[in-house]
Amino acid sequence: MNIDSINNGIVIDHITAGRGMRLYELLGLDKADCSIAIIKNAASGKLGKKDIIKIDADISIDFDVIGYVDPGITVNIIKGGILTEKKTIEMPERLTNVIKCKNPRCITSVEQELDHVFKLTDRNECVYRCIYCETKAK
Repeated sequence: MNIDSINNGIVIDHITAGRGMRLYELLGLDKADCSIAIIKNAASGKLGKKDIIKIDADISIDFDVIGYVDPGITVNIIKGGILTEKKTIEMPERLTNVIKCKNPRCITSVEQELDHVFKLTDRNECVYRCIYCETKAK
């Protein structure tokens, strides 16, 4: 398989195999007006298999979404065909409007204008809970 290199853009690397499409959806990349390559199950010395997302444009992405989906992902910023910045993403302490509370009795299901806010309650188990009703995110 041959995927062209990018001149200006972003490479989201070291995604746990199988999580690339979820990340693509949560980042809203389907609405982006640029070339995007999703590589699934690429060989990786570190992970065995990994997913990679290559974005051929310098667009804004939400690092909190990346940290929620798969902490430890590497984000490479490419400018002029050269790697200019490399970031390792950690789990965010709070998520706002990334996921929605599933509890039908939560205030967010009644008050539509309220932000859906989740806080990290267990870093080891990757558990986020709604700040309004304490429901665990899935």
